[in-house]
Amino acid sequence: MPDNLFDGIPAQLPQEWLQTLLSGDRGFRVERIVSRGHASPDGFWYQQDEDEWVLLLSGSAELEYQSPSSRVTLRPGDAVAIPAGCRHRVSWTAPDQDSVWLAIFYQK
Repeated sequence: MPDNLFDGIPAQLPQEWLQTLLSGDRGFRVERIVSRGHASPDGFWYQQDEDEWVLLLSGSAELEYQSPSSRVTLRPGDAVAIPAGCRHRVSWTAPDQDSVWLAIFYQK
């Protein structure tokens, strides 16, 4: 695990970069996610079995929810809770800087 969440990010990111920082029982895990202009593929929706709390540390991004249909733009410091089973996707991330996310996945 890095001492600083902004250290050790690869110079080239052909795809979004994920790193598990911590994991535990019942599906608990903490991930560092780095996006640089990445988005979910057209028509792709995440629908996870666990709840997720995500904090955007740097950059900017937009999440899209399927039902009810909505979009949320995130700036550094913004956090969202995504319930298990909620269909969502990343609409866009800043192309000219790293969007660094801290995501916590857990089951209730």
